[in-house]
Amino acid sequence: MSRLSQAKVPEHVAIIMDGNGRWAQGQGQARVYGHQSGAQRVRDVVEAAGNAGVKVLTLYAFSEENWRRPVDEVNALFSLLVSYLKQEIDQLHENKVRLRSIGFTDKLPADCQEWLRLVEARTEHNDGLQLVLALSYSGRSDLVRAMQRMAMAVKEGRLQPDDIQEQVVTEHLSTQGLPEPDLLIRTSGEQRLSNFLLWEMAYTEFYFTKVHWPEFSRDHLNEALREYADRDRRFGAVRMDKPVC
Repeated sequence: MSRLSQAKVPEHVAIIMDGNGRWAQGQGQARVYGHQSGAQRVRDVVEAAGNAGVKVLTLYAFSEENWRRPVDEVNALFSLLVSYLKQEIDQLHENKVRLRSIGFTDKLPADCQEWLRLVEARTEHNDGLQLVLALSYSGRSDLVRAMQRMAMAVKEGRLQPDDIQEQVVTEHLSTQGLPEPDLLIRTSGEQRLSNFLLWEMAYTEFYFTKVHWPEFSRDHLNEALREYADRDRRFGAVRMDKPVC
């Protein structure tokens, strides 16, 4: 894909990587096989996003609700995460990708936390694509935690109630310092947010595809970016160069 005009490239793309288990079952395989295949797609999509000019790519890797899944499946997911971090740390650094994690990562297995800290520290000063992994993440829980932090600041006299505006809320979320997503992609045909970046996606463009994540290729990503480029984002305003209906 030729690089789109930079003005038409979404600065921040968020992806709900859905359909691993269903894809595997459709292949007559166990759900874990789907997660293994899905993990292989991450490298291609990260590289393609960076080549297209995307600045931030946030992947919904594990939600708080996912803890309800069978223990064997959860363990397999975190084993895959550790394997990905071990295999990709050098490549991410060489490509100037900066890794960041959001969510309640203190709930993750100790080896996952250790490798996340290691890769984040190794890539901290990279100035290329920011790769954000949402792990044990919940949009509602993140908002609750932000409210608790603001309430404590008010209690301690560091913040006045009247000072709590939208920007203050944003600064207390785990996504603090990141631009709001311009484009959300969800694979596998589902058309819902599933508790993902609820505050941040007030004006995000949505792109839903029936393709399951293990089959989501660079071409599929580029197709989503092209459709985004064709959309007219007005943020509640009216384009004055077009007739008003």
